[in-house]
Amino acid sequence: MKSTYDHPSHSTNHLLLFLPLTLLILAFIFYPNNNLFSIFNSSFLTCSTANDASKVAPPVDDAKLNIFFGILTMPQLHERRHLVRSVYAVQTHNLSTAKVDVRFIFCNYSIQEDVKMFLALEIMLYGDIVLLDCVENMNNGKTYTFFSSLPSLFGNGHDQRPYDYVVKADDDAYFRLDNLALFLKDKPREDLYYGMEMFCDYVNGICGAHNTFMAGFGYVLSWDLVEWIAESDIARNNKTGLEDMMLVEWLNTGGKGKNRYDGVPAMYDYKGNLPEKRDRHDFIPETIAVHQLKANAQWARTLEYFNVTNSLKPSKLHRNFP
Repeated sequence: MKSTYDHPSHSTNHLLLFLPLTLLILAFIFYPNNNLFSIFNSSFLTCSTANDASKVAPPVDDAKLNIFFGILTMPQLHERRHLVRSVYAVQTHNLSTAKVDVRFIFCNYSIQEDVKMFLALEIMLYGDIVLLDCVENMNNGKTYTFFSSLPSLFGNGHDQRPYDYVVKADDDAYFRLDNLALFLKDKPREDLYYGMEMFCDYVNGICGAHNTFMAGFGYVLSWDLVEWIAESDIARNNKTGLEDMMLVEWLNTGGKGKNRYDGVPAMYDYKGNLPEKRDRHDFIPETIAVHQLKANAQWARTLEYFNVTNSLKPSKLHRNFP
């Protein structure tokens, strides 16, 4: 029985062969200046760097602020890190005012063997951990190592900055990233030093003429100051001591940080049952940061006030919750 299927002619085969090539040529005609390659490159970039986010800075988006948000914490604090990671992931997911890269900062040396295994899992899953070449310490140079390492980790060797600002934060502080970005939006991108201003009368001379420094739970430096710290002998030779006070001494000695902004009252300590004072008061809608969240219950009350979970959608998988 003769088949009713007609085999394609040679001319049809040639047409099918050259059709993809023709389409590709047309694409280059209508998408000049390598835009077509840019489309493909941008698609693969996200996938190729997702598991190595701690080493590669994303492309700079000139349309909004780019902020590196480093949380200095301890490797063994897995539970706290899970809470803090969730809190910031909810914010960065829909953040329109800035591109904020949240990273957890540890020293690489002296990590216990069992902790290394858990950290490896976190790195594989989240890619948000930066391990510095230092031993975990307080007031013995970790802050210096943090700032001085960033240009070599994320700098691209060109004039374009990977970030506009760097935040040094603690794991007992809650930052509202949208409000932070809105505050920084119209501020100088150079020589900026912003945080909750504290007085240091009990340390003679270290804080300079203004006799103030920014509290260590969370402050912001512009990227040029981070680069200066990495290159400065002033910082390199004077890194042991009360680290956040040492930082202001570096800036004062080097004539840096001229654009200084006090975050009070938008940055403050958690009040609870304690008496109110300048930098400790009840929650306010304009909050940028709340400090001294030592217990999970304090975190819960803070997140409840700011309606952090109000976008939770109902589901039959979690009825009558929360």
